[in-house]
Amino acid sequence: MNSVIFSIGNMEIKWYSVLLLIAVILGIGILMYEGKKHNYPKDFLFNLCFWTVIFGFVGARAYYVLFNWSSYASNPISIFKIWEGGLAIHGGLILGFITIVLYCKKYNVRLFKICDMAVLGIILAQAIGRWGNFFNKEAHGGIVLKSTLENLHIPDFVIEGMYINGQYYHPTFFYESLWCLLGFVILVLIRHYKYLKVGGLTCFYLCWYSVGRFFIEAMRTDSLMLGGFRVAQIISFIMFIIGILGLMIQSRKGKFEDLYSEPNRETIRF
Repeated sequence: MNSVIFSIGNMEIKWYSVLLLIAVILGIGILMYEGKKHNYPKDFLFNLCFWTVIFGFVGARAYYVLFNWSSYASNPISIFKIWEGGLAIHGGLILGFITIVLYCKKYNVRLFKICDMAVLGIILAQAIGRWGNFFNKEAHGGIVLKSTLENLHIPDFVIEGMYINGQYYHPTFFYESLWCLLGFVILVLIRHYKYLKVGGLTCFYLCWYSVGRFFIEAMRTDSLMLGGFRVAQIISFIMFIIGILGLMIQSRKGKFEDLYSEPNRETIRF
């Protein structure tokens, strides 16, 4: 499976970069669509997306480099070659969330209403972005028999794409992509629940993604490590606990209190 779509002179256009671009565009599109439904100004949302995407990528790269510093210490310029892979979604989520917090605070906007709209696009973007790992032949699991993969009814092109250096590997990127895609469908269904509270979609996302990532991470061979622990599992556990606590807090609210379906009534001076 070739990671390069085509070349123009010395410049290579890679599937990894293109898929990330598609993921970002779709994620932004979903947020803009939700924002319009809830009466948020288009310019406010677009600028929010602009800064969140930029700092999200910075966070994803910095997080990955930090836990792989030995691979970059001798050639720091390679830190900027993100088209070669090496983005950690948890780093992107952390710095992206901080960006949203600061942006919402600046314009006095409800943070978790924005987060609820954002997670719909984020989880779909994750599902798409994982396919960049497929073309880069990364983020896979351990060695496995071809028959095992066939018994799991994994598409043939995925199985053959995971044939690397004479061995077949678990396509953990594929498992995570399917998990995120299923999560997106569930989130879309949940958002139509008329008694859904503000923050409910965010909390569900934290729980859903974290459970899947925790177990899938255990299968991977390229995990970022902290001591003897997989960093992604630690962060996933923390995110899951935050999500559960958020749902517990919401359960104490009145049936008609703080509903997600209510349109924005805040005056945003932008």
